[in-house]
Amino acid sequence: MKTRRLGKTNLQVSEIGFGGEWLERHPEEEGIALIEYASAQGINILDCWMADPKSRNIIGKGIHKNRDKWYIQGHIGSTWKDGQYYRTRDMAYVRPAFEDLLARLQTDYIDLGMIHYVDSEQEWEQIQHSDYLACIDCHACEIRCPFGVKIADRMKKTAELFGC
Repeated sequence: MKTRRLGKTNLQVSEIGFGGEWLERHPEEEGIALIEYASAQGINILDCWMADPKSRNIIGKGIHKNRDKWYIQGHIGSTWKDGQYYRTRDMAYVRPAFEDLLARLQTDYIDLGMIHYVDSEQEWEQIQHSDYLACIDCHACEIRCPFGVKIADRMKKTAELFGC
């Protein structure tokens, strides 16, 4: 499998990625086998926008043997409410959905965060000026920064400057 550098990062990701959409419609063992097969073929990037528990559980079981070989892109704002997908920016739903993502994927981090479903420039402006883009001071992003920027320190200073 050929890999490419992802954007301006130093991440080398497979040219073909794994999208887990529709996993919930198939038997669990079939989905797990598919993820394991994809990994054996050199696929190493996985996009998980799905908020449904079954898909997330299948992905977690499929990657748990070699989590360190996967780059996971998790969507922030894709949540599960009343048994169905619910798109929201409300942190009362977003935070538990993100914590659920980590728990079901059997990991304590994601490699890439995707702000889920931004439809307009106006929505992007609102997101930039909200609590939605909360740094938790874990410093994990800094090892992937191609410029050696102390991101967590800068995020803290930015929050102080803008009163976040």
